[in-house]
Amino acid sequence: MKGYVFPGQGAQFEGMGKDWYESSEAAKTFFENANDILGYRLSDVMFNGSAEELKETKITQPALFVHALASIELAQEAFIPDMVAGHSLGEFSALVAAKALSFEDGLKLVKARALAMQKACEVEKSTMAAIVGLEDKVVEDICASIPGVVPANYNSPGQLVISGSIDGINEAVEKLTEAGARRAIVLVVGGAFHSPFMEPAKEELEKAIEATSFNEPICPIYQNVTALPATDPDEIKMNLIAQLTAPVKWSQTIQKMVADGATSFVECGGNGKVLRGLIRRINRDIPTNPLV
Repeated sequence: MKGYVFPGQGAQFEGMGKDWYESSEAAKTFFENANDILGYRLSDVMFNGSAEELKETKITQPALFVHALASIELAQEAFIPDMVAGHSLGEFSALVAAKALSFEDGLKLVKARALAMQKACEVEKSTMAAIVGLEDKVVEDICASIPGVVPANYNSPGQLVISGSIDGINEAVEKLTEAGARRAIVLVVGGAFHSPFMEPAKEELEKAIEATSFNEPICPIYQNVTALPATDPDEIKMNLIAQLTAPVKWSQTIQKMVADGATSFVECGGNGKVLRGLIRRINRDIPTNPLV
């Protein structure tokens, strides 16, 4: 069984999709359709923008979403999913790929999500840090001892990203280093994603999700919040809303997909390296390849 996985922020790169646009009429039409839906030329930033421009949440999220689904457009009948999952933002790409959402509705939600998250980042300064080389329990216990600091991304065994206030994260980095972390690095991000700091964005996104029509997907989607498969549209919506303030259980998701029969993974969109690297650390025996 093949599991198709979709990356989130961090998988963007300069010139993303430009070669597809120039060599494929189908891809060109796809990107132009996305520009029309958004009301601005996202493709211009994707193809010609600097790394700095592509890092902006309001650009990164729609860019990665469009890029992932353009890869499926190019792959055509090679895309036959038995199960799907997406890392954070990638969950929206996965939902469209599994036909739970139309491309247009998915892109509108991603645009709303990105703008809401950007706004939430401006309300109160916050940040994230990557912790490498400690057991999850140790990181969780230290986070619990510091007000406003929470686990945000369970990326792979021994790699956990935490979110919180700037002072709280600095304190956590110090304590986690003392506890034996191989690396504890504050990340250059707009804010504390997947934490209570995103509550204002969650409230905004909830309205948009509730107003959007969802279908039953053609295969199970393993959602970040539960690391379990879902096919019920109401359950999918509820988990998608909760995702903004809850941790991404990526390590647990991949383990569950393998337990449920995944024998290989296909990474759709992005630079094709981020999720492949994480999956290799979660389970070295399962091959992961880019879709195109």
